[in-house]
Amino acid sequence: MLSLILYFLINGLAVFITARILKGVEIENYASAVLVSILLAVVNTFVKPILFFLTLPITILTLGLFILILNALMLMIVNYFIDSFNVRNFGWALLMSIVLSVINAALFLLIPGAMTL
Repeated sequence: MLSLILYFLINGLAVFITARILKGVEIENYASAVLVSILLAVVNTFVKPILFFLTLPITILTLGLFILILNALMLMIVNYFIDSFNVRNFGWALLMSIVLSVINAALFLLIPGAMTL
């Protein structure tokens, strides 16, 4: 349970840092970033597999690059539900998904014990 909380806190930090770096992404505070992290995990767990299955031919045709589009779409879904989180358009969501992945990977490498989930 403690590792799950640490996981969401680190993801929230990654969301918060990404929102500070990108001009097209706004977030009110760190608590909102943690909420975005939790909702993004829920959306990625329940919605993304269905969309991935439906778009599998496109994903294969693009050699997996269409997954970036799906990640941006998941961020837009989260954007719809959380008022304190704002992504201006799909392009910013696409850029955020890439930057968020890089920052998330770096944070999980830097923080010991975070990868035990």
